[in-house]
Amino acid sequence: MPLDESLMFKPVNIALLTVSDTRGAEDDTSGDILAQRITEAGHKIIERAILRDDTAMITARLHNWIDDDNIDVVISTGGTGLTGRDVTPEALDRVKTKDIPGFGELFRWLSYASIGTSTIQSRACAVLARGTYIFALPGSNGAVKDGWDQILVHQLDSRHKPCNFVELMPRLRET
Repeated sequence: MPLDESLMFKPVNIALLTVSDTRGAEDDTSGDILAQRITEAGHKIIERAILRDDTAMITARLHNWIDDDNIDVVISTGGTGLTGRDVTPEALDRVKTKDIPGFGELFRWLSYASIGTSTIQSRACAVLARGTYIFALPGSNGAVKDGWDQILVHQLDSRHKPCNFVELMPRLRET
């Protein structure tokens, strides 16, 4: 993926959410992987939280982060499967302004190389919500690595060409 080294890197402020009924701060390995990769890339984690698989709780937290002018991006891990408790995409539906369908499509295409047809069970998705990007990744360590290393690290780098999410940020709230 080409970087235009003549451009200055612009760090983005990120809120990190783990959605899980079973994980806590001591064993949130997927959240830890994301946190490490985010900071190594030069971005700043503004807030980090772990919430149960509960649509109302997730939606409330997302609204708080969307309304925080200091948060540009929310990345979540977990709650994107098919079970009854997997409700992260439903929470994103409650806050979204626009869908970003290419994110989920590309994620599943890339993860096919790692997990084959099991990728069809992923509901990884992304939305724009009142000027804030929200990306929902599955909760496995492999999925987090695939989503960050193969998509988000590039699209959240202002030097990535031919285009990237960062360059659109000043115009996201246009009407």
